[in-house]
Amino acid sequence: MKNAAKTFAAVCVLLIGTCLQASGLPQDSRVPGGVAVLDIAPASQHKPDLRFQQQPVLILSHQQRWLAVVGLPLSLTPGNHALTDKDGASVLQFSVADKAYPTQTLKVEPKYVEPPLEVQQRIARESALMRTAFARFSEPLPSSLVMRKPAEGPETSAFGLRRVFNGQSRNPHSGLDIGAPLNAEVVAPLAGKVVVTGDFYFNGNTVIVDHGGGLLSLFCHLNVINVREGQQLETGELIGRVGATGRVTGPHLHFSVNLTGARVEPSLFFLKETGK
Repeated sequence: MKNAAKTFAAVCVLLIGTCLQASGLPQDSRVPGGVAVLDIAPASQHKPDLRFQQQPVLILSHQQRWLAVVGLPLSLTPGNHALTDKDGASVLQFSVADKAYPTQTLKVEPKYVEPPLEVQQRIARESALMRTAFARFSEPLPSSLVMRKPAEGPETSAFGLRRVFNGQSRNPHSGLDIGAPLNAEVVAPLAGKVVVTGDFYFNGNTVIVDHGGGLLSLFCHLNVINVREGQQLETGELIGRVGATGRVTGPHLHFSVNLTGARVEPSLFFLKETGK
């Protein structure tokens, strides 16, 4: 009976995720680094203005209901959490389960583990620029949150891995690596506006696209950038080409998704193929 119950629960989760994606929503995965899709109120009521950990929450209308689509940071402590109103009062509680992410060990040039003093100011400027970009919460809101994969290729390094570079622990892997060949096309997963382009110390040639409502995507290690800041993109439009710039062990695309200040699992937004 226990096995049957587990199987039934797994099927229910799969069906819920499929239904959400069919309606333009990401999969509901309430773990650190995941996304919580929460039912808030009837759409006949005034649109809620909610916060999670003092960050604005993306609120969308779906089947005559207001839904909150909440990015859950990798650093989030498992347990009970709450959405609040702008005054800090609790509106809705939900629970976040634990998730154990594996460890990945990599060997890179020493300068990318212990950067020399002459580049540390550059790294600080680039980090501040990215924080500012990821804090955006722009209009209009995206009509769909379901993304196409930005490049063709196998997933070679998963989101959330605890990373060890040259024997030293560093931040978890906040994106998904796609093992596409050098100069393979990188395309926009959703329509949006290019808000950052540049050559970054760790990330190499980098592009950030704002899709609205606190949803942004990040493309790193590009060989060529084919867009400019301020450019409006449609889904599938060319962003650049896969490269091996910055802190890398070989050509690939590092793709990150930021939802209201939290880096979250990109694959939750990908359209799942039937039968997969």
